[in-house]
Amino acid sequence: MKKLRPSGGYRKTASFQTATLIYDATYWFCEKFIDSRSRTLDQMIQAARSGRQNIAEGSRAAATSSQTELRLINVARASLEELLLDFEDYLRHRRLPMWTVSSMEAQAVREVPKRFKRDQSDRTDLTDLSDQERWKLYAPWLENERPEVRANAIICLIHQANYLLDQQIAALEAAFVEEGGYSEQLATARLVERARKREELHWESESGDSIPSCPQCDKPMVLRMAKAGINEGKQFWGCSGFPECKGVVKI
Repeated sequence: MKKLRPSGGYRKTASFQTATLIYDATYWFCEKFIDSRSRTLDQMIQAARSGRQNIAEGSRAAATSSQTELRLINVARASLEELLLDFEDYLRHRRLPMWTVSSMEAQAVREVPKRFKRDQSDRTDLTDLSDQERWKLYAPWLENERPEVRANAIICLIHQANYLLDQQIAALEAAFVEEGGYSEQLATARLVERARKREELHWESESGDSIPSCPQCDKPMVLRMAKAGINEGKQFWGCSGFPECKGVVKI
């Protein structure tokens, strides 16, 4: 049976892939530049991990709860905002330079996806790459020996991830308003199914005929209506095992 609502697929989203870059870069930044006895180390790594993991959990929750999905994506967004402040604090407390939005360094990091798309004719965008391939594109900044370069590059990536998550949250909210949550969609699907069954019983009582069995697999047939072709608008019996079985009986 087909799922009522899609879920998963988060590994191919730009938000999750960017959050993975941020988590890996934060882990190695803390390992190299933050005192292992400092509480800040654990807080930064956990914030980066929360940003990534909650995107995945929210995607899986989409199958049964729009509200849970929204809540978890918002948690991911909040975790990355917390991490952003930690990196800004690191630079400020050490009197290290912080890149402005319009600086050449920040622009170079932001333009990595554009440069990749322009240079690679056989790929569409960064989402087609493995985590290791994607890391290599940012390695000049994320593996730099100077902590201010790494920190500023991660800040750029956090801004990108937050933008993507803001877009995702807005889309989820709009879909919830328009389509309702999982419970509402489930109730609607049930009403549609009950109406279909009433239509079958009504046809049977009027025609005096019983519901036929499929000539191919012997399963009970379902009353359907052709949506296209020369028989558009006409009813017919279709196998209840469709699409595995495509048996048809004309009325």
